[in-house]
Amino acid sequence: MGLLLACQLICLDLYSSNPHLISDSSKVNKKRLALVVGAEAAFYTAGMLYLSEVWYSNDQAVPFHFYKDQTGWLQMDKFAHSYVAYYESYAGYHALRWSGLSKTKALWFGGTLGFVLQLPVEVFDGLYEGYGFSLSDVVANGFGSALFMAQQHFWDEQKIIPKFSFYPSAYAEIRPGTLGRTFGEQLVQDYNAQTYWYSFSPAAFMEKSNWPEWLCFSLGYSGAGMLSEFENPEFIYGESVEHIERYRQYYLSMDVDLRKIKTNSVFLKGVFQVLNIIKIPAPAIEFNRINGIEFHPLHY
Repeated sequence: MGLLLACQLICLDLYSSNPHLISDSSKVNKKRLALVVGAEAAFYTAGMLYLSEVWYSNDQAVPFHFYKDQTGWLQMDKFAHSYVAYYESYAGYHALRWSGLSKTKALWFGGTLGFVLQLPVEVFDGLYEGYGFSLSDVVANGFGSALFMAQQHFWDEQKIIPKFSFYPSAYAEIRPGTLGRTFGEQLVQDYNAQTYWYSFSPAAFMEKSNWPEWLCFSLGYSGAGMLSEFENPEFIYGESVEHIERYRQYYLSMDVDLRKIKTNSVFLKGVFQVLNIIKIPAPAIEFNRINGIEFHPLHY
């Protein structure tokens, strides 16, 4: 996820921060198109080499097999797959529009990029011991790309924006080998510390409204109490572990759509585009089956 997300950020900064460069004409800028295709091809090739030469270098190759993980991590990893696929499709579409492709072609060739880039990862998983081809991951990837494509097709804009927030959890200290020892590892591995959001402004769905376009409601989902993928272990490093309840968390909060903040600075527009993938810390109401309804003065 970290590698894909880093490349996605670069794409957003290069292309989406310069919407005035996008032309609605049918004339394709061949130099720009070559740059986009070359960059995507290089990214794809580098990713495949990384998987084959580094990621799976110490794993045993086995016949292709499936892995049923749809109940793992309380589906938090599925939200992660969908989130990354969405923004890869977002970047792919705007990159092709920047090169002069029509909206339809850019949507089909760029909007599917998230699904296309992540599918080989699942295929590789299916060829190595300890992993497996996950149909639920493929569905999550497809949902992420479809969410972008559907909005772009029907609304010609993104009214529902996936976002991400992170705050280190206490669970990583209990099982650092699985959930991460460093901040960077926990950012990717500790699903207890992650929350995935869908932000939207009521103004985007009303023709006439006094509601600020930049002010959003945000619906969030997370999980807590997870020390492993499916069930928490009874022993860690040979010592018994007190039972920890696993449960889902649902949030209602406010957010800011940074894209709607008006500025004449191209640099600031680019910065806002990149930062808009992150949920702004704000008060939140949490719903869960353990504690019922809780209020957080500030949720990260």
